[in-house]
Amino acid sequence: MGIDALTTPPPDGEIVETSLEFPDNRLLVDLCGEFDRNLAQIEHGLGVQILRRGNHLSLVGEADARDRGAAILQTLYERLEAGRPVEPADVDTALRLGEAEPEDAPDQLEMFQGGNVEIKTRKKIVEPRTDAQKAYVAALFGHELAFGIGPAGTGKTYLAVAVAVNHFIAGRVDRIILARPAVEAGERLGFLPGDMKEKVDPYMQPLYDALHDFLPGRQLQKLMEEKTIEIAPLAFMRGRTLANAAVVLDEAQNATAMQMKMFLTRLGEGSRMAITGDRTQVDLPRGIASGLAEAERLLAGIDGISFSYFTGKDVVRHPLVAKIIHAYDRDAEGG
Repeated sequence: MGIDALTTPPPDGEIVETSLEFPDNRLLVDLCGEFDRNLAQIEHGLGVQILRRGNHLSLVGEADARDRGAAILQTLYERLEAGRPVEPADVDTALRLGEAEPEDAPDQLEMFQGGNVEIKTRKKIVEPRTDAQKAYVAALFGHELAFGIGPAGTGKTYLAVAVAVNHFIAGRVDRIILARPAVEAGERLGFLPGDMKEKVDPYMQPLYDALHDFLPGRQLQKLMEEKTIEIAPLAFMRGRTLANAAVVLDEAQNATAMQMKMFLTRLGEGSRMAITGDRTQVDLPRGIASGLAEAERLLAGIDGISFSYFTGKDVVRHPLVAKIIHAYDRDAEGG
C-alpha cells in the first residue's frame, strides 16, 4: 500500500495536523476527485480541513475527526489501488459507515476496507457499498428465496437484478423473470392508450433501467424478444411454474396476500427468487393487507429463506435522500 501517516505534535498555540503520503500521484488525483470534490466532501462531513502539498494530504482539526478522515482516505486509496473507482457515493458511504457508536465503528470500517464483494455483469462490476448491502448480496447468492426489505434508494432491486444477471451469464439459470404489481393501473388499464405492453410498461420502467445497466442494448433486446428475459406485471405469473429461472418481484408491498402466495408457489426446480419491498410505501386500497407483511410474518425462520433489512443509512442515492427518510421515520415514531 505504501501510505505513510504522521501526526505532528505542534508547539503550544499551533494547529495539530495529520499528514498522509500517497506514493502514486495518478491515484492521488483520482482520490481527490474533480476539483477536489472528494476532499471537500470529507471536510464537510467531518469538520476538518485537508491541505494538499505534493503527494501529501494533511488533515487539520480535532483528533477524532483527523483519525477518521485519515482512515477514510486510506480506505478510498486502497479502492483505487485495487482498480475500483472512487465516486462521491463511495465517499458518502465511507463517511456514513463511521456513524455507528464508537465501539462499533472499528469493526464496520474494517469490513468496508477488507470485505470486498463484487457482482460481475456484462457491462459492469457492481459492488455493494454498505454492510447491509453486502449481507443482502450474500443472501441472494446463498438462498433460493431471499427478501430485501427497506426504504427507497437502498439498492434492493438494483442488486437483486444484478445477481439475477450474474446467475444467467454464469449459466446457473436459463432465463430471467422480473415482475411488479401494477397497482395503480388496476381497473384503469382499459382506459390507457395502446396495447397491454404499452399500458403496463410505465410501471415496469425501473426494471428496464436496471437491466440496461448490466447488459448491452442489442443483447438485451434480443433476449427479450426471445422471452429469455421477461418483464411483466405480477398478475401475469398466475398458473406458471418458473423453473431454472432467476426471478425478482419488485415493490412486493403492493402485492395482496393472495398474490404473494400465488407468486411464492411459482418457484420451480433450479430457480432463485428475490422479493423486494418497502413497508412504508403500500399503495393498496384501504383495508387490503400487504402480502409482503404477511409473508414476513409467516416465513421468518424457515430454512432456505432469508430476510435482509435496510435503513436510511444504506441509501446510496443523493445523501439528502437518507436525511429525508430519517425525518419521515422520526415523525412516524412520534419524535
